[in-house]
Amino acid sequence: MAKVTSSAPSQRMLRVGEQVRAAITQILQRGEVNDDLIEKTVISVSEVRMSTDLKIATAYVTPIGVDDHTDTITALNRHAKFLRGRLGPNLRQLKYVPELRFRDDTSFDNYKKIDALLRSPEVQRDLGPSNDKDDEQN
Repeated sequence: MAKVTSSAPSQRMLRVGEQVRAAITQILQRGEVNDDLIEKTVISVSEVRMSTDLKIATAYVTPIGVDDHTDTITALNRHAKFLRGRLGPNLRQLKYVPELRFRDDTSFDNYKKIDALLRSPEVQRDLGPSNDKDDEQN
């Protein structure tokens, strides 16, 4: 019988990803990373996606109040090994502490674009009260 593979993450991948996300957030909140840029920036870790073997964790982060995210993402990737070492005590149930990779989370930008589109005059006109004959009869 052929094994069916799915592109959706397993329950274990989701659970471990959430544990890694919480651990990274705690480390950043406590200011354990010795980097001026990271210390002075509020960083939101929105999601961590785990590889199927749980050896790689890709963290999607958003620096709050910063227009250019590249410097912050670069700094986090530069300190990824240090952060990985600090994750160990929080992830004792895993055989391996995952390698960390940081990526810019663009979902907030997408939400802003959608919100701006919904608030545009063209869409507001379409969403407003209609002048159909059916409405006038009621």
